Amino acid sequence: MKPFDVYPLWNIEPVRAEGCYLLDHQGVRYLDMYGGHAVISIGHSHPHYVQRIQNQLHSIGFYSNAVQNSRQQQLADKLGKASGYENYCLFLCNSGAEANENAIKLASFHTGKSKVLAFSKAFHGRTSGAVAATDNAKIVAPFNATDKVVFAPLNDLQFVEKQLQTNEFCAIIIESIQGVAGIIAAQVEFLQGLQQLCKQYNVCLIADEIQCGYGRTGKFFAHQWASIAPDIITTAKGMGNGFPIGGVLISPQFEAVHGQLGTTFGGNHLACAAALAVLEVFENENIVHNAFQMGEYLLSQLRTFAQIKELRGRGLMIGIEMQQPIAALRKALLLEHHIFTGVAGTHTLRLLPPLCLQKQQADEFLQAFEQVQK
Repeated sequence: MKPFDVYPLWNIEPVRAEGCYLLDHQGVRYLDMYGGHAVISIGHSHPHYVQRIQNQLHSIGFYSNAVQNSRQQQLADKLGKASGYENYCLFLCNSGAEANENAIKLASFHTGKSKVLAFSKAFHGRTSGAVAATDNAKIVAPFNATDKVVFAPLNDLQFVEKQLQTNEFCAIIIESIQGVAGIIAAQVEFLQGLQQLCKQYNVCLIADEIQCGYGRTGKFFAHQWASIAPDIITTAKGMGNGFPIGGVLISPQFEAVHGQLGTTFGGNHLACAAALAVLEVFENENIVHNAFQMGEYLLSQLRTFAQIKELRGRGLMIGIEMQQPIAALRKALLLEHHIFTGVAGTHTLRLLPPLCLQKQQADEFLQAFEQVQK
């Protein structure tokens, strides 16, 4: 048997990692400016993180639901305090896709309606229902309810209100900064207007914070730059620093019912230990503030490059749109300068490094970026 060939792969096999660096099987060191799709929040192999997981493995290990798990309550308490949502409830699951599935389900139960309003080029996960809320829906068209998802243009409140007037929608789901689309931010006024329209038409506002959240933009959640409080917030990726875990933060207006939501592996002891370690490092090392500072530094330096068509993003979520396709540039960064980066479309380089990135490492990227354009 061989792996199902759906991923284009570089012939590079990391065998060790520390901080913002990876080491491959040939001993070559790489600077990680992509963080495995934004999952590395506190850096690779952080000693506190490793110790937390080892301690958990030596006690009860992995065990999941159906019994009391104090780790879940500890995580809920710490996450509520760190994010500013102490009065919300937390449902734990395995991934961003599962978080969004449960968020949409909860909104439908709560409102008695079924349609979802999403935004063009937003990306909301890999399950059929979640993919239906993206412009990649054609990939799973035979199996999803695409007729239940309506796409709206970003930053167009008039279009949104016209749709909500049909009284068919249970939820609006939005990334405050769209990742896969190329780091495209919703306007502050638009996000504030969405919240007002949702209240007016009894629609749940779901903030998809799976990629743009968990400290990446310099606030705990990206929507907090707009000073709004969504009804439901979904998170994953950086939540476990690479260990699979997702979460749904649920406002007090929702009443929990036994059997309403479910998960097999969600909230297991090992995942909770990983997520607790992340929040402890956030607190002890001021990681969120560092993400903001390093992002501001990178953006200020990148603005001096004439070859860049447009710069987008906040904190350590940066999109660099070039005049020309970036495939060759990205390849040169990887093979000649040993720097991992991401892409969004054909012209945008995507930076999602660990949030512990330091100025020396930012300069290492900037020097290489300058050289590959000569």
